[in-house]
Amino acid sequence: MTTFPEYSQYDGLGLAELVRAKKVSTAELVEEAIRRIEVHNPALNAVIYKMYDSAMETAKKPILDGPFTGVPFLIKDLMATIQGVPTSSGNRLWRDIPAKQDTELARRWKQAGVIILGKTNTPEFGLTPYTEPETFGAARNPWDTSRTPGGSSGGSGAAVAARIVPLASGGDGGGSIRIPASACGLFGLKPTRGRTPTGPIIGESWHGFAIEHVLTRSVRDSAAMLDATAGADIGAPYYAPPQERPFLREVTAKPGKLRIAFTGRPMLGVNVHADVLKGLAETVSLLQDLGHELVEDAPLVDGQAFSLAFVTILAAELRADIKEAARAAGKRLSVKDFDPASFGLGMLGKALSAEEYASAARYLQMAARDIARFFVGYDMLLTPTLSQPPVPIGSLQPSAGEKALIRQIGRLDAGGLLKLMGIIKPLAAKTFEFIPWTPVFNVSGQPAMSVPLHWNAEGLPIGMHFVGRFGDEASLFRLAGQLEGARPWANRIPVGY
Repeated sequence: MTTFPEYSQYDGLGLAELVRAKKVSTAELVEEAIRRIEVHNPALNAVIYKMYDSAMETAKKPILDGPFTGVPFLIKDLMATIQGVPTSSGNRLWRDIPAKQDTELARRWKQAGVIILGKTNTPEFGLTPYTEPETFGAARNPWDTSRTPGGSSGGSGAAVAARIVPLASGGDGGGSIRIPASACGLFGLKPTRGRTPTGPIIGESWHGFAIEHVLTRSVRDSAAMLDATAGADIGAPYYAPPQERPFLREVTAKPGKLRIAFTGRPMLGVNVHADVLKGLAETVSLLQDLGHELVEDAPLVDGQAFSLAFVTILAAELRADIKEAARAAGKRLSVKDFDPASFGLGMLGKALSAEEYASAARYLQMAARDIARFFVGYDMLLTPTLSQPPVPIGSLQPSAGEKALIRQIGRLDAGGLLKLMGIIKPLAAKTFEFIPWTPVFNVSGQPAMSVPLHWNAEGLPIGMHFVGRFGDEASLFRLAGQLEGARPWANRIPVGY
């Protein structure tokens, strides 16, 4: 039985307004969100931890007067922790270990008034742009359940697209907010490095590449939540320049005439699907109609060198994650406790030298400076978010033979052999072929957003990717608000949801 049939018509701020006006109760919203999880999650596998009892207890207490008072919310099962609730990071060793405390960002989400219903599916350690962990199984896309919702915030993307909740958390270390936003027809902003807190459990994540925020249906929900959560926490290694005024005000402000560079040329891959290029061309025309100046141009990136350096950093980070998981579970490190893709990359991380790691970090830091110089001449850069519409589940995974070989080498603890055999290189190339733009701006730390402007003939969403100058989310929100008004997407809902 539907407790609040109009639920899916509202974004998060809209639901909070109803709660404050006493037109609907927090308990009614929570009950409706729970009903939707129970109806839709069996097909989507988006929610992997359910926190119904604590959500209902919270809903019965006096509610916090935040921008999202009483709004149902889901948290990605990576990075963010809730005291007493496991954060599995998609890994079987972590799945039953309760967290000792809330992260600072989780505390700020609660202060914003949301009611946390559960945690969402993510690939092991957030490694891949698809969400298919062996521990929990694949998350599926509401637009076509044979296809991926993207990753690594795939469970959150699927849940928001299916109207289970109006917004859910995500983290973005190589595109992991923007990728599922594109695949699921949502708005997804990656904030500037240091804009949201990473403590107190993490100093910086993935050498500073990763940052957390939310996936939303509306632009204003993203802006309001960033207003509620922005700012350095104690001991932060760096912080973003403070904004001049609330981001929520920027959404309705005029962006002025922007000088926007654009490209359909992949920075880290080779091929781009015709549907994606069609979406890009239509976006260029739309922006020109809105009065902006469009120039075909892009930063120069050595795709091969950049990809190799990025994988080198990730390999080292994955090795540390793997060892930490084994220590936390009190177990000897074993290949059987990890997915082949992450364990294989971790073995490569073990085989790499400190010199190789430092050289990769230096290369990426210099590449980031070159990219920043490009933006001296432009307000923004436009690219597609992904090179393809959402791909079939399993299509980006290692083959059965590759998985077996990685496990065999893992049992021998022969990471150097794996490095020499070059197994990781073609797997990484296949991944970067799907995400040829997003990781570049994790390295530079710039804010970037995926905007749901296009759907192809098969009804699959195709996001457009806008990158702003470092610290300038305001310009992105102004443009996003203009695009949302010019090409509304709120009423595009997958069939059956």
